[in-house]
Amino acid sequence: MKYLSLIFLSLCLPIAANAIDSKTFSDPRQQQAYETLTSELRCLVCQNQTIADSNAELASDLRRQVYEMLQQGKSRDEIVQFMTDRYGDFVLYKPPFKAKTGLLWLGPVVFLMLGIIAVFLVLKRKKQAATQENGQAEKLAKIRRLLDEGDVS
Repeated sequence: MKYLSLIFLSLCLPIAANAIDSKTFSDPRQQQAYETLTSELRCLVCQNQTIADSNAELASDLRRQVYEMLQQGKSRDEIVQFMTDRYGDFVLYKPPFKAKTGLLWLGPVVFLMLGIIAVFLVLKRKKQAATQENGQAEKLAKIRRLLDEGDVS
């Protein structure tokens, strides 16, 4: 069994080696720019990973495109502008705050506030229902006392 697992793992090594993109740059600033850009751009397939972290084919294509654009001498801002023109602000892992992305930024806060208001209203209604039940119980007790007193006389 041990040998079988070793054979299986050794067959998987070439696959794992291909999953890692190795890009070489002549300038360390380009290498830093590449790493920064790939960590700032969102994988459009995974949506919860950067293109640096994703193994999706689209992420690989985007990493290749960023690499080629850096090799062509394009600046970080030009690359980001190209990506946002092509894929929209959603490609940015932290999109800027503007009218189009307002829902992305304000949506969670709005939903949190709506949830807090809903909980408050439910608790208030329960308290009012309990108060009304207590009031009705007191009225019933008073009516029974009056009826009991009426039977005695």
